[in-house]
Amino acid sequence: MKAALALFLRAMAACSMAALSSASSMAQQSPVLSVKPVVEKKLKELPAGPLFWRVETFPTLKDAEAATGPTALAAEISGKAWLFTLGGQGGATAGGSKVAEIGPVPLMQAPEYLLRINHASGPPGARTPPHSHPGSEAFYVLKGRLGQRTPHGVVHADAGAAMNGHGADMPMEVFSAGTVDLDQLVMFVVDATRPFSSPARFE
Repeated sequence: MKAALALFLRAMAACSMAALSSASSMAQQSPVLSVKPVVEKKLKELPAGPLFWRVETFPTLKDAEAATGPTALAAEISGKAWLFTLGGQGGATAGGSKVAEIGPVPLMQAPEYLLRINHASGPPGARTPPHSHPGSEAFYVLKGRLGQRTPHGVVHADAGAAMNGHGADMPMEVFSAGTVDLDQLVMFVVDATRPFSSPARFE
Protein backbone atom coordinates (compact mmCIF):
# COMPACT_ATOMS: atom_id res chain seq x y z
CA MET A 1 0.00 0.00 0.00
CA LYS A 2 2.81 2.38 0.92
CA ALA A 3 4.63 1.54 -2.31
CA ALA A 4 1.50 2.26 -4.34
CA LEU A 5 0.99 5.57 -2.51
CA ALA A 6 4.60 6.53 -3.15
CA LEU A 7 4.21 5.78 -6.87
CA PHE A 8 1.01 7.83 -6.96
CA LEU A 9 2.68 10.81 -5.27
CA ARG A 10 5.67 10.64 -7.64
CA ALA A 11 3.30 10.55 -10.63
CA MET A 12 1.40 13.58 -9.31
CA ALA A 13 4.66 15.45 -8.76
CA ALA A 14 5.78 14.67 -12.31
CA CYS A 15 2.46 15.93 -13.70
CA SER A 16 2.78 19.13 -11.67
CA MET A 17 6.32 19.71 -12.95
CA ALA A 18 5.20 19.13 -16.54
CA ALA A 19 2.33 21.58 -16.11
CA LEU A 20 4.66 24.20 -14.61
CA SER A 21 7.14 23.67 -17.42
CA SER A 22 4.40 24.07 -20.03
CA ALA A 23 3.09 27.23 -18.34
CA SER A 24 6.60 28.65 -18.16
CA SER A 25 7.16 27.89 -21.84
CA MET A 26 3.89 29.60 -22.78
CA ALA A 27 4.79 32.62 -20.67
CA GLN A 28 8.12 32.90 -22.49
CA GLN A 29 6.51 32.83 -25.95
CA SER A 30 6.43 36.20 -27.75
CA PRO A 31 3.05 37.89 -28.13
CA VAL A 32 1.64 37.88 -31.67
CA LEU A 33 1.85 41.14 -33.61
CA SER A 34 -1.65 42.46 -34.40
CA VAL A 35 -2.12 42.85 -38.17
CA LYS A 36 -5.46 44.16 -39.47
CA PRO A 37 -6.47 44.76 -43.10
CA VAL A 38 -7.87 48.28 -43.52
CA VAL A 39 -8.64 48.85 -47.21
CA GLU A 40 -7.94 47.09 -50.50
CA LYS A 41 -8.52 47.36 -54.25
CA LYS A 42 -8.11 44.97 -57.19
CA LEU A 43 -6.56 45.99 -60.51
CA LYS A 44 -6.33 44.18 -63.82
CA GLU A 45 -3.05 45.94 -64.62
CA LEU A 46 -0.48 48.19 -62.98
CA PRO A 47 0.86 51.51 -64.25
CA ALA A 48 3.93 51.29 -66.47
CA GLY A 49 7.45 52.01 -65.26
CA PRO A 50 9.09 51.86 -61.83
CA LEU A 51 6.44 52.24 -59.13
CA PHE A 52 6.55 53.83 -55.68
CA TRP A 53 4.12 54.03 -52.79
CA ARG A 54 3.34 57.67 -52.05
CA VAL A 55 2.06 58.17 -48.51
CA GLU A 56 0.17 61.40 -47.79
CA THR A 57 -2.06 62.79 -45.06
CA PHE A 58 -5.23 64.86 -45.50
CA PRO A 59 -7.27 67.02 -43.12
CA THR A 60 -10.15 64.51 -43.16
CA LEU A 61 -10.91 61.04 -44.54
CA LYS A 62 -13.54 62.64 -46.78
CA ASP A 63 -10.82 64.82 -48.33
CA ALA A 64 -8.57 61.80 -48.85
CA GLU A 65 -11.38 59.79 -50.44
CA ALA A 66 -12.21 62.67 -52.79
CA ALA A 67 -8.59 62.68 -53.98
CA THR A 68 -8.43 58.90 -54.52
CA GLY A 69 -7.30 57.88 -58.01
CA PRO A 70 -7.38 54.50 -59.80
CA THR A 71 -4.30 53.20 -57.95
CA ALA A 72 -4.89 54.92 -54.60
CA LEU A 73 -6.50 53.89 -51.33
CA ALA A 74 -7.80 56.15 -48.55
CA ALA A 75 -8.02 55.13 -44.90
CA GLU A 76 -8.18 56.50 -41.38
CA ILE A 77 -5.49 54.95 -39.19
CA SER A 78 -4.18 56.00 -35.76
CA GLY A 79 -6.21 59.20 -35.76
CA LYS A 80 -5.11 60.48 -39.19
CA ALA A 81 -6.56 60.45 -42.70
CA TRP A 82 -4.18 58.80 -45.17
CA LEU A 83 -3.93 58.42 -48.92
CA PHE A 84 -1.69 55.68 -50.32
CA THR A 85 -0.97 55.96 -54.05
CA LEU A 86 0.95 53.50 -56.22
CA GLY A 87 2.56 55.43 -59.07
CA GLY A 88 5.66 57.00 -60.52
CA GLN A 89 8.30 58.70 -58.42
CA GLY A 90 7.93 62.36 -57.54
CA GLY A 91 4.15 62.67 -57.77
CA ALA A 92 1.91 64.68 -55.47
CA THR A 93 -1.82 64.84 -54.74
CA ALA A 94 -3.54 68.21 -54.49
CA GLY A 95 -4.56 68.95 -50.92
CA GLY A 96 -2.32 66.29 -49.40
CA SER A 97 0.87 66.51 -47.36
CA LYS A 98 3.53 64.03 -48.46
CA VAL A 99 4.88 61.89 -45.62
CA ALA A 100 6.96 59.33 -47.50
CA GLU A 101 7.72 57.86 -50.90
CA ILE A 102 8.77 54.21 -50.81
CA GLY A 103 10.22 52.17 -53.65
CA PRO A 104 10.83 51.17 -56.29
CA VAL A 105 8.32 48.45 -55.45
CA PRO A 106 9.42 44.92 -56.48
CA LEU A 107 6.83 43.82 -59.02
CA MET A 108 5.66 40.52 -60.50
CA GLN A 109 3.36 39.41 -63.31
CA ALA A 110 -0.16 38.37 -62.31
CA PRO A 111 -3.59 37.93 -63.94
CA GLU A 112 -4.97 40.38 -61.36
CA TYR A 113 -3.37 42.52 -58.68
CA LEU A 114 -4.44 43.35 -55.14
CA LEU A 115 -3.45 46.60 -53.45
CA ARG A 116 -3.96 46.41 -49.71
CA ILE A 117 -3.21 48.55 -46.68
CA ASN A 118 -2.71 46.82 -43.32
CA HIS A 119 -2.29 48.34 -39.88
CA ALA A 120 0.15 46.47 -37.62
CA SER A 121 0.75 47.10 -33.93
CA GLY A 122 2.03 45.39 -30.82
CA PRO A 123 4.12 45.66 -27.66
CA PRO A 124 7.90 45.18 -27.62
CA GLY A 125 8.71 41.61 -28.62
CA ALA A 126 5.44 40.98 -30.49
CA ARG A 127 6.00 39.23 -33.82
CA THR A 128 4.30 37.52 -36.71
CA PRO A 129 4.78 33.83 -37.46
CA PRO A 130 7.16 33.17 -40.39
CA HIS A 131 5.17 33.77 -43.58
CA SER A 132 5.34 34.96 -47.17
CA HIS A 133 3.16 36.92 -49.60
CA PRO A 134 2.61 36.53 -53.37
CA GLY A 135 4.00 40.02 -53.93
CA SER A 136 5.76 42.87 -52.16
CA GLU A 137 5.12 44.91 -49.06
CA ALA A 138 6.42 48.28 -47.88
CA PHE A 139 6.35 49.74 -44.39
CA TYR A 140 6.04 53.15 -42.76
CA VAL A 141 6.61 53.31 -38.99
CA LEU A 142 4.42 55.68 -36.98
CA LYS A 143 5.73 54.73 -33.54
CA GLY A 144 8.22 52.28 -32.04
CA ARG A 145 10.79 50.27 -33.98
CA LEU A 146 10.09 47.77 -36.75
CA GLY A 147 12.19 44.65 -37.24
CA GLN A 148 12.03 42.34 -40.24
CA ARG A 149 13.83 39.02 -40.51
CA THR A 150 14.34 37.35 -43.91
CA PRO A 151 16.93 34.91 -45.28
CA HIS A 152 18.96 38.05 -46.09
CA GLY A 153 19.22 38.98 -42.40
CA VAL A 154 17.50 41.37 -40.00
CA VAL A 155 16.76 45.03 -40.78
CA HIS A 156 15.11 47.77 -38.72
CA ALA A 157 13.20 51.02 -39.21
CA ASP A 158 12.43 53.57 -36.53
CA ALA A 159 9.48 55.93 -36.12
CA GLY A 160 9.22 58.32 -39.07
CA ALA A 161 11.15 55.98 -41.37
CA ALA A 162 10.08 53.77 -44.26
CA MET A 163 11.25 50.34 -45.37
CA ASN A 164 10.90 48.90 -48.85
CA GLY A 165 10.09 45.20 -48.77
CA HIS A 166 11.30 42.23 -50.79
CA GLY A 167 9.70 40.54 -53.78
CA ALA A 168 7.13 37.76 -53.92
CA ASP A 169 7.39 34.60 -51.80
CA MET A 170 10.16 35.86 -49.52
CA PRO A 171 10.03 34.14 -46.10
CA MET A 172 9.81 36.78 -43.39
CA GLU A 173 9.05 37.51 -39.79
CA VAL A 174 8.01 41.01 -38.72
CA PHE A 175 8.39 42.12 -35.11
CA SER A 176 8.25 45.02 -32.66
CA ALA A 177 11.92 45.69 -31.94
CA GLY A 178 11.73 48.83 -29.82
CA THR A 179 11.07 49.74 -26.20
CA VAL A 180 7.58 51.14 -26.88
CA ASP A 181 4.61 49.71 -28.76
CA LEU A 182 5.00 49.43 -32.53
CA ASP A 183 2.48 51.25 -34.74
CA GLN A 184 3.00 50.90 -38.49
CA LEU A 185 1.41 51.10 -41.92
CA VAL A 186 1.95 48.27 -44.41
CA MET A 187 1.36 48.61 -48.16
CA PHE A 188 1.02 45.56 -50.43
CA VAL A 189 1.05 44.79 -54.15
CA VAL A 190 0.29 41.08 -54.53
CA ASP A 191 -1.11 38.51 -56.95
CA ALA A 192 -4.87 38.62 -56.30
CA THR A 193 -5.35 35.06 -57.59
CA ARG A 194 -3.16 33.50 -54.87
CA PRO A 195 -3.62 33.25 -51.07
CA PHE A 196 -2.66 36.57 -49.52
CA SER A 197 -0.37 34.99 -46.91
CA SER A 198 1.18 31.54 -46.57
CA PRO A 199 3.19 29.87 -43.76
CA ALA A 200 6.92 29.86 -44.46
CA ARG A 201 10.11 28.41 -43.00
CA PHE A 202 13.66 29.69 -42.74
CA GLU A 203 15.96 27.01 -44.15
